[in-house]
Amino acid sequence: MNEVNPSTAVERPFDVEQIAAKPKRPARRRPPAPEKAKSFSLPGGTLAGTITGIVLVIALVVLGYLWFFCRFYVPPQHMAIVTAKSGSTPKGSDILVERGEKGIWRDVLAEGRHFLDPVRYDVNIVPATVIPLGKVGIVTSKVGKELPAGEIIAPDHSYKGVWKDVLGPGIYRLNPEGYTIEITDALNIPIGYAGVVTSQSGQPPLPGEFAKPGQKGVLQDILQPGLYYLNRYAYQINIIEIGMNQVTMSAGSNESIVSTRNRLVTTNQELDKQQTETLNSQQSFRLFQNSSFGHKSQPAPQASRTPAKKSKKSAAAEDKALSMPMEEPSNNAVQIFGVSRAVEFPSRDGFKVILEMTVEFELMPSNIARIYLLYGDLPQVVEKIILPQVLSISRLKGSSYRAQEFIMGEGREKFQNELQQELMKVLADKNLLIHNAIIRNVEIPENILSPIRAVSIAREQNLTNVSLQNTAKKLAELNTEVALIEQRKKEVVQQTAKIVAEIAALRKQEVAEIEANTALSVAEIHLQKAQIEAQTRQLRGEAEVKAKFLCENEEALGDVLKAEVLGNGEELVKLRMIESLNPGVSTNIIYAGPGTLWTDLKNPALTLPAQQ
Repeated sequence: MNEVNPSTAVERPFDVEQIAAKPKRPARRRPPAPEKAKSFSLPGGTLAGTITGIVLVIALVVLGYLWFFCRFYVPPQHMAIVTAKSGSTPKGSDILVERGEKGIWRDVLAEGRHFLDPVRYDVNIVPATVIPLGKVGIVTSKVGKELPAGEIIAPDHSYKGVWKDVLGPGIYRLNPEGYTIEITDALNIPIGYAGVVTSQSGQPPLPGEFAKPGQKGVLQDILQPGLYYLNRYAYQINIIEIGMNQVTMSAGSNESIVSTRNRLVTTNQELDKQQTETLNSQQSFRLFQNSSFGHKSQPAPQASRTPAKKSKKSAAAEDKALSMPMEEPSNNAVQIFGVSRAVEFPSRDGFKVILEMTVEFELMPSNIARIYLLYGDLPQVVEKIILPQVLSISRLKGSSYRAQEFIMGEGREKFQNELQQELMKVLADKNLLIHNAIIRNVEIPENILSPIRAVSIAREQNLTNVSLQNTAKKLAELNTEVALIEQRKKEVVQQTAKIVAEIAALRKQEVAEIEANTALSVAEIHLQKAQIEAQTRQLRGEAEVKAKFLCENEEALGDVLKAEVLGNGEELVKLRMIESLNPGVSTNIIYAGPGTLWTDLKNPALTLPAQQ
């Protein structure tokens, strides 16, 4: 019998073999078993799987909520301001809170994707602050501690008010609910100018001293030409011309003119535009000072968050000065109004003398801060230092001259030199360099001027007549000299011709002498040659005779020796005879036999035939 699988038994309660073994009974129809209800179950079919499924469902629901309802995107150069609708109560009274507190978050959300529950948070996407090149951002904080009494600049970022440091070019994300950013031009100081810095916050220094870091007042260090990112509420910058400047005082006028030199123009249009705006701002400030305060020297602040109340007249003057169209400040003039600037004084003989003058002065960069600290801007320097000294020295020196001496050239030049030397000496102690003090015109009363002018004209006319006479005399002398020159010229021509003729004659004479000496030298050479040739022929003849004698003598001696060898003279004669024969004839010794002998007289050797 097979074993029954329990699992199969559960599914099938009756086995086939068991039915076959039992006695057959009438079949009864059993009602069909009801099908089990199908239930949803996760893998494993356990409680843990069910919990996991529920968690996954909840996670999917949460993720879907976050993705479709909480997701938001901050585009580039933007920021998101978040306001929390719930959270803990803020600790302080600021309008900005920290994360976790109820209210506007201090921190903003930068560009990118973020997730916040819209039920708990409100999101406002606004553009970020973009500061372009050549601009600065001045930040004013609405949150933080209250400023100390009398301060207008926040010591640090924990206080309300204007921050001392500025924002340079770039993109910044400061919450506009708590911070205000004012974008303004950077300071561009052109070449030929210097910037004197005045700190607007801190404790004041001792009188006559420069402000140290953290103090309020004029700083010793100046700004050289260039681009600066400064806070115009924290620092007042006065642009002052350095180098050569002029102040002109005109007769019959109640004003003087300060003329500055031309500004150098660069090839960068943006820099030129910034420099022009800087100079125009300084020019407007000067016009406002002059129109509002006359000749008072204290400079008004360039900018302030809490300006003092002005009268209607001052406000109108300021509006007029600031709204005045400004041109390119190249070689423009600064007007100083309100005080008479005519140089007038009584002469030694009691007449009123009025001078028109131009004084050239120079401000050195090393002294510009000290000058500004003591006297103020360039118009105040002219008004408070240069003009009073010019007036004082002119009156002091001019009162010792008579009126007519200012008309005559020598007296006027002497007075100008004395005035210039005294100005240079006095103003050098005030850190100002005076280069020239030029008197352009002198006015004296007409009742004294007319006689002096008539006398001067008569004197000049007399001098003119004397000059004309001297000129005529000189002309006559000139004509005489010209005639003498012509005569002398002719004499020179004649002397030259004479000298030329003498030189030609001398040249011919020298040539003839040279030719004669040459011919004489040639003749002497020929004579010497003939003598040498005669001596040569004589020596040659003598040598030939001697040679012939020696040869013949030697031949004779040879004949004597031959005769001695032959024994007598007859044999020698025979030998001579044989030698005189035809050379083709030869004599040989022939041996003909015993007792026979022929002898070759030319060859004494005897050659016998070989024995056979």
